[in-house]
Amino acid sequence: MTKDTPRPRGRQLPTAEELRIWRDFIETTDVLRSRIASRLQSDSALSPGDYAVLLALSEAQERRLRSSELATHIGWERSRLSHHLGRMERRGLIRRQECATDPRGAEILLTPTGAEAFQRSTVPHLRAIRELFVDALTPDQLLAAGEIAAALGAHLGRRREE
Repeated sequence: MTKDTPRPRGRQLPTAEELRIWRDFIETTDVLRSRIASRLQSDSALSPGDYAVLLALSEAQERRLRSSELATHIGWERSRLSHHLGRMERRGLIRRQECATDPRGAEILLTPTGAEAFQRSTVPHLRAIRELFVDALTPDQLLAAGEIAAALGAHLGRRREE
């Protein structure tokens, strides 16, 4: 087995070194996510959840998605999304309306207030990603991080929609 070959599957437990790498990976990504979330909140008063919803809606045709499509797109359970959308709606960032093609469903619309909040938050958010993630890595490490994320995503059956 070479260093580029995945370990064989089986009932073998992780080695001490593999566990150390796992803990370093998890603890570091937790700190990174926390710092990026703090920066997003302080720069724009948006949570990472708000940003994920606003990003999905800003990229959607006519800036609207069915709530079930939105939940799938951002990888959330529908109940979690429903509660979060209620908070966003009270702040005027989104609006829910009955779906024209299915009266049991709802469409989520990006409001002008939500579009403006998203637009204002994007440059500071991208700057934080650059400062806290991209700038910490060499170009080769950044490529390796992408390969690692893709391998884990494929292994876990995660499909990214680009």
